[in-house]
Amino acid sequence: MAGSGRLKVFLIGSGGREHALADAILRSPRTERLYVAPGSDALAAVATRIKVAADDVAGIRKCARDLAIDLVVVGPEAPLVAGVADALTADGIAVFGPKKQAAQLEGSKVFTKNLLRKYHIPTAESRVFDDARHAELWFAEQQSQWPVVLKADGLAAGKGVVIAQDRAEALEAVERIMVRREFGDAGARLLVEECLIGEELSVMAITDGRTLLTLEPARDHKRVFDGDAGPNTGGMGAYSPTALWTPELEATVEARVLLPTLHALNREGIEYRGVLYAGLMLTADGPKVLEFNVRFGDPETQVILPRLATDFVDIAEKTAAGRLDELGSIEFRPDAALVVVLASEGYPGPCKTGRRIAGLGEAAAVPGVTVQHAGTRQELGHWLTQGGRVLGVTAVGGSLEEARHRAYEACDRIHFEGVHYRRDIGVVRDATRR
Repeated sequence: MAGSGRLKVFLIGSGGREHALADAILRSPRTERLYVAPGSDALAAVATRIKVAADDVAGIRKCARDLAIDLVVVGPEAPLVAGVADALTADGIAVFGPKKQAAQLEGSKVFTKNLLRKYHIPTAESRVFDDARHAELWFAEQQSQWPVVLKADGLAAGKGVVIAQDRAEALEAVERIMVRREFGDAGARLLVEECLIGEELSVMAITDGRTLLTLEPARDHKRVFDGDAGPNTGGMGAYSPTALWTPELEATVEARVLLPTLHALNREGIEYRGVLYAGLMLTADGPKVLEFNVRFGDPETQVILPRLATDFVDIAEKTAAGRLDELGSIEFRPDAALVVVLASEGYPGPCKTGRRIAGLGEAAAVPGVTVQHAGTRQELGHWLTQGGRVLGVTAVGGSLEEARHRAYEACDRIHFEGVHYRRDIGVVRDATRR
């Protein structure tokens, strides 16, 4: 019965987003026990770790059955695109996350663009290419408006987007995406979009296919260097709330983007249960869709969930059961939250790993600070780097400035060779392009 009893919860994933989800799940008095797969050395300190790959659908399904799991929360997109929700639902296990058909909304940018066009949901003008030579000829002979945005069609871990300032950069991007396949099979098709100008905003909503409840948004910082310079990454930091979000804007986003998208999916016979994440550009013509994700964002989750006042397990269970209308609303605390991502030298390109991390305890001692592990491992009692995005330092405060001060005080206490992080997370910026 949704909303009563204690649950055995199974969390899928291993990164900073999953660390934040684990914190939210464990805050709930309804959580009897938390399992995580594949988890991490850090998550093993708070949950029972099961070493099964996140996209091993058969393995996840067997574990959930064997452990008599009540609720599965899926963190990353790859398992959803692979159909993990379909497999678990077939066994009668409640899943917070959409099935494979609905997960195309993130799994294929071309699918999403076609859906948005068909149902007149505002987005950038675009073209699709299945062949690198055709794309190169179009750029050489037809395209005259710069910059343009080139996107690998499939999943690319937040890195398959290039903003080309001129023809030479566009042709190089075609080579990288479609010929050299730097993003793997995600580059089999190419989406080319006009470059929208405005303020970028991440808006996430929870839906069970019938009811939609919008969460307070976050602002994400994608570029690797201060001042929004350098290549796009999976995210270098975020903060919530934002002064951009007004009741008027919320009403507009729901009326023009979120609800029409949910209705479009329903019209196509696609049931959607989970997080509907809209990456938006607030243009002079109103909000336009940059992308959709089918799960919580990373690092946006790290600043949204600490502010959540409603029990997350209740939200996830009612969503999975198709009973979100019983919740009524989702409440947030008035505090501000800000996260700074500490990355390895070279990120988002090749990174050296295995570097010893110092100062984690000192950082966590700063009031209001939580250190979430995104890419670490423990060896002989020491924490070592194990990925591009290594740590997320999240701080909560009575104001954005207080949260920012606390986060950077904690960041300055953490050290490892080659550590890199932006110093301007949460600073008011000029209009962005994408």
